[in-house]
Amino acid sequence: MAKYSFEFKKKIVQEYLDGKGSAYFLAKKYKIGNGDNKQILKWVNAFNEFGDEGLMRSRKNDTYSFDFKIHVVELYLSTEVSYQELALTVKINNPALVAKWVSNFRIAGPDALRPKKKGRKKLLKTKNTKDTVSLSSQDITIDNSSEHIKQLEDENLKLRIENAYLKELRRLRLEDEARLREQQESSTASEETSN
Repeated sequence: MAKYSFEFKKKIVQEYLDGKGSAYFLAKKYKIGNGDNKQILKWVNAFNEFGDEGLMRSRKNDTYSFDFKIHVVELYLSTEVSYQELALTVKINNPALVAKWVSNFRIAGPDALRPKKKGRKKLLKTKNTKDTVSLSSQDITIDNSSEHIKQLEDENLKLRIENAYLKELRRLRLEDEARLREQQESSTASEETSN
């Protein structure tokens, strides 16, 4: 995918907003992508939501909390919005980031969204070997307990998301069944009036 300068994007967005051509026309005129209008519409949406910053390539690495990521994933899984629409709703100028979170969640669950420690593990060098083995059984049970709670929280979160997904699926199925009933009733009513 080609990289476009801020000035170029701004020029095209301005032409689109001034009514000098449709997104499809401008994509053909400036040979953007394969001549489709999706890229231009993304730029227009980003500009409308974030102003000039929406068209600039961001060099900063924003960090998002685990809870925020889970919230965004839940929103995506329980609604019928696109990554672009959801990203704009939650004030993220990178829909691919939302797609990555959803994909990671589907593959590895909530743990994939937790912040990861950076760097190498610290190696402790001690002169006395007696100092290296100083864990008490009480320390181990506390650690296992917190890890067990974390596992239960993750499982609870997975179940809540699955529940929201199934509720949405049920709602859609019921809507389809209602539509089918209406169609059948209207077709039988039209048959009766034609007789």
